[in-house]
Amino acid sequence: MFSQYFGHYLLNRGLITKEQLTDALEFQQSVHVKFGVIAVDEGYMTAVQVDEVHEKQKQVDKRFGEIAVELGYLTNDQVDDMLSSQKQNHLLLAQALVDREYMTIDAFSKALNDYKKDYSLTDDKFEAIKSGDIDALVETLLDGKASTSKDFYKEYLSLFAKNLIRFVDDQVYLEFSGMNDGHLSDWYVYQEITGDSPLYTGVAANEDVFLYIASKYAEEDLAVVDELAQASVSEFLNLHNGIFLVNMSNKGIELNMKPQSVVNEVSTKGVNADFLVTVSISKGTFHLLLSEEPENVQIQLKESNQQLV
Repeated sequence: MFSQYFGHYLLNRGLITKEQLTDALEFQQSVHVKFGVIAVDEGYMTAVQVDEVHEKQKQVDKRFGEIAVELGYLTNDQVDDMLSSQKQNHLLLAQALVDREYMTIDAFSKALNDYKKDYSLTDDKFEAIKSGDIDALVETLLDGKASTSKDFYKEYLSLFAKNLIRFVDDQVYLEFSGMNDGHLSDWYVYQEITGDSPLYTGVAANEDVFLYIASKYAEEDLAVVDELAQASVSEFLNLHNGIFLVNMSNKGIELNMKPQSVVNEVSTKGVNADFLVTVSISKGTFHLLLSEEPENVQIQLKESNQQLV
């Protein structure tokens, strides 16, 4: 996830173009080394053993390393070594940019140090961010934002990013948008969380991104926004919010959810909410709307003067 954040940092500083960033991120995916490949390359496992672990992953919700250790193919020390080499995501972006001749390695290194200074990051936090620590990235994103519930939003946004990566797309980048930017969207899914810490949650997306999310979540190629597509995006938000409720319950905060709803053609311009987050994934961008005062949120329907409360 750090590659997306640092890539946008390079873009905003004018060090690379949008087209170069897109190309570098796509190229990075082609050079990304998966866990099983590392295990074979290091001589720890055979290809047959890797296939066996992959088949096992279809039956149990465990990581590759956990299963390999249980089967006796890897030791815990070997898993730790492999994780260390796999976590250097910033090096994958560097390799992609240098191989494409968009930047020199010296220019990349200087920009990396500037990034650390610009965000006033400690050595420990910088290392955590470079290794893809989503909690650390979101905490940096929230720094400077006026909110008495920063930890609450950090919990929600970190989990949202993790669930996107797990169920939809591993190219995720979050940034805050202004409420008056005038975002128009083809589809809007919303759900209210109730209880001691209420939260209004909404996802607004244009049709192509909406279909992409639906297809990835449903694990089926969907070409039109039909009932299945709407249900898929709606269920993704519901699943995410459900996991969030479990996490909050573990912290002693009991919450509930109202049923989720889907509407067509809305505007999020001037919405009275705490945050409007622009979420970038491989297919494009969509918007996540959050408010601790659900009763005050009003979404404008595009084709009328009606408001969705």
